[in-house]
Parts: sequence; C-alpha cells; structure tokens
Amino acid sequence: MILAGHSLGGAIIQDFYFKYPDDVSALILIGTGCRLRVLPSILETVKNNFQMFIDDMGDDLKKEYLKTDPKVIYDDYRICDGFDTLDKTALINTPCLILVGKEDDMTPVKYSEFFHKKINISELVVIEKAGHLVMLEQPKQVNKAIEHFIRYNLKNN
Repeated sequence: MILAGHSLGGAIIQDFYFKYPDDVSALILIGTGCRLRVLPSILETVKNNFQMFIDDMGDDLKKEYLKTDPKVIYDDYRICDGFDTLDKTALINTPCLILVGKEDDMTPVKYSEFFHKKINISELVVIEKAGHLVMLEQPKQVNKAIEHFIRYNLKNN
C-alpha cells in the first residue's frame, strides 16, 4: 500500500511504516517531519484561550478549526509535540515523496530537506506560494507531484 499523510498524519504513517515496513510500497510525506515540536506558548493558547489562537487565522482556516472541538486540537498538538523518529529516519527503505509548501512555518522546508537527505529513495518537491496546508493552497501542483511520483516510482509494482 501507499501511505500519505500530512502533518500529524505524516507522523502516523511513519509510525505505521516502522511497525509494518513490508506492508508499505511507498510513503508520501506532506508538510511533516520526524519531529513535530509545538511552541509551548501555542500549546498554552490552544488549551486556555482557543479564540485567541484562531483570531489570527484566515477565514477559511478559522472555519475549519471551528468544526473541531478545541480539546481535540489541543490533543493533536500535544501528540505532535511528543513525536520523534529522528533516530529512525535513515532506516526508511521505501520510495518516498516529500512535499512541502515553501512558506510552511509549522513544518519548515528544512524538515523536508532532512527527510530527503536521510531517505535514500526520495524525491523532494517544494511547492511555491503555499504554506502548511499545501494540499488546499496548491491542489493541482500537489496532485501532479503525487501522480508523477506514483507513475515513475511504482509503475512496475
């Protein structure tokens, strides 16, 4: 199977891969990292003043966040903060597409560059004019990169 995950979803698919590497044909890591630290001030604000946390967001993003219980968002951020596969990243031995928005502040390009450096069979695609929600901000470029990756790397599987 091919697993794709964004942000915390990228952490989940990495965890799955390390438990069941023979079941995975490829990974698509989108706006994620092998560590996903969250600033303590952000955790505190999400937990204690959710409205302040979302006040600086654009309307579309704010609308999405308001669909989710603030406790769930806090727990997601807390899980991200504790995630760490730094010492295992070089053990990934399956084709990986690494996608990131050039303006991603939550999982900066340097996280994706680290993956690309450590994972032997990897392709790095940095998407212009996109931040952390790259798949919503530039869906055509993301889909094109995924289609190319699958055709080129997995055509014989």
